[in-house]
Amino acid sequence: MNKEKLQEAIALAGETGRVFVGTADGSGLPHIAAAGEMGMIDGSGSTVSVSSWFCPGTIANFQANPWVSLVVWNQEQDVGYQLIGKAVKTEDIAMMDGYVGDREEKTPLPQEERRVIVEVEKILHFSVGPHSDVEE
Repeated sequence: MNKEKLQEAIALAGETGRVFVGTADGSGLPHIAAAGEMGMIDGSGSTVSVSSWFCPGTIANFQANPWVSLVVWNQEQDVGYQLIGKAVKTEDIAMMDGYVGDREEKTPLPQEERRVIVEVEKILHFSVGPHSDVEE
C-alpha cells in the first residue's frame, strides 16, 4: 500500500467534502453510503477514519462483513482513489440531543454520528475515464 497515495486520497476527500462508502452484508448484498470526512489515524500509516450519520444498514454491514471500499473523487477533474480495506472498529462520536420525531417514521433516521476505522490494504485509481484496477 502506497502511503503517499493514501495522503493524496485524504487530501482529496478534504477538498471535495465527501467520501462514498461501499459495504455488503453477510450474503454479499451491496450498499453505498456517503460520508463527509476522512482522516488519517495518528501514526498508523495505513489506517483511516470515516465519519458520518451512517444509516443502520451500513453499520449492520460493517458487523457482518468488514470489507469496505472508500471512494474519493473530484468529478470536475475526474481524479480519484478507491481505498479497499477492512473496518476494524466503529465508534459513536455524537448523538442527537433528545430527538423525537413528531410522527412515526417508516424509515428511522440515524441518531448517532459514527466514525469507522478502516485498515486500508489497497489503493486503486478511480475515474470515469479508462483506468485499470492495478494498485497505485
